[in-house]
Amino acid sequence: MEHYSRISTIRENLNSGHITCVALVEYYLKNIQENRHLNAFLEVWTVESLSRAEYIDSKVKAGTAGRLAGVVIALKDVLAYKNHRVGASSKLLEGFESLYNATAVQRLLDEDAIFIGRTNCDEFAMGASNENSAFGPVLNAADLTRVPGGSSGGSAVAVQAKMAHAALGSDTGGSIRQPASFTGIFGFKPTYGLISRWGLLAYASSFDQIGPLTQSLEDCVILTEIMAGADGQDASMYQREAIRYSNPVAPKKAKFAVMKQGVFGEGIDIEIKEQMLGLIQKLEDSGHEISYFDFPLLDYMVPTYYVLTTAEASSNLSRYSGMLFGKRSANAKDLDSTYTLSRTEGFGEEVKRRIMLGTFVLSSDQYDAYYNKAQKVRQLIRTETEKILQNTDAILLPTTSTPAFKLGEKSSDPVAMYMADLLTVQANLSGNPSISIPAGKTQAALPFGVQLMTGLLEEQKLFDLSKLLEETLG
Repeated sequence: MEHYSRISTIRENLNSGHITCVALVEYYLKNIQENRHLNAFLEVWTVESLSRAEYIDSKVKAGTAGRLAGVVIALKDVLAYKNHRVGASSKLLEGFESLYNATAVQRLLDEDAIFIGRTNCDEFAMGASNENSAFGPVLNAADLTRVPGGSSGGSAVAVQAKMAHAALGSDTGGSIRQPASFTGIFGFKPTYGLISRWGLLAYASSFDQIGPLTQSLEDCVILTEIMAGADGQDASMYQREAIRYSNPVAPKKAKFAVMKQGVFGEGIDIEIKEQMLGLIQKLEDSGHEISYFDFPLLDYMVPTYYVLTTAEASSNLSRYSGMLFGKRSANAKDLDSTYTLSRTEGFGEEVKRRIMLGTFVLSSDQYDAYYNKAQKVRQLIRTETEKILQNTDAILLPTTSTPAFKLGEKSSDPVAMYMADLLTVQANLSGNPSISIPAGKTQAALPFGVQLMTGLLEEQKLFDLSKLLEETLG
């Protein structure tokens, strides 16, 4: 069967009768079966997805099908889907079923998307390698000895290995863009507040954002447009109607600001550096303007990110007590032991580490020294980012400093693992939209991406500039 990389092509072939939704679902189910060793899916909804495909085929024949008819999507295991399990890849929520649909999920369903299964991820979206899942690591289809990135690693691999047409992920510090880079696909984090977080199992509420992982830029635009828009269930978002984005058009002249540390900094892989310099030269040769800048707060970004996100995680995860839902320890004898044992047995080591760190920075004698200071630094990062973007169209840098690293390479060193977020956390700290665009492969055939960031709510500009980079990269 022909593999489709664009939603527009699927729609054309559905309307012409060349393909059916059932045939598309069967194709992806076959690929899932053949790629079980990648451990990308925690659950596959075989019967349900085929039944829904039959129903949507009838809508196609009647001419009433939505924009996403025939589009098969994988769901990261942090998004609520009514009457389906959602567990954040944690033992603490084994067997838990959602009572409602996340807003983003509902909007895709309304346009006749077909959800095929829930994907593996780092537990409660805490990780940069997908090794923190309670159900084992996801493997990178490009090299089975390497990680796919995290925390949306299962979603990225589902798209990479053609087990779904597209996937949804969540991005708290790079959890969509980093795995997109490691697997050679597109990964987009919208402006904070553009897409409702209602129905997303929270890690850090002022950072989390839902976004798509796709095979094409065109599909990023379509899925974002459908998911965006006002939602009274999420008070933290922009309460305005969704913008209808136009098809991306590469501008004839653009200004890019390149972070020096992202190209010449210590730890940048030599092949990524060479590819970045080659891209910059091509842009200059085409008449585009390139400027370089030092980001004075770079050394503070990862510490600031981890102080604030762990503090928010400590608060958000306090609801998982073993009392109302999720795991309750069989050894519990009273209220205190129920709380203590359920959480001890249910949470993994990385989640426990972050809860304890967050509780520490929020404690009365440490609050000013850590949490309050980190909030001030975050504001400085926002201000500095805004200042740079006032004089340029976009910030250009690699998505990651290296291609995918080996399984187990950083899992014993939390600090080394945290530094994997160095080039992606800025967009989450500032709230700006950012995208990872496939940029090629290393000599070892490992994919990597380049990253663009524009001003708040400048998604259309970001998509247009992404089209320019896509064309320049060939």
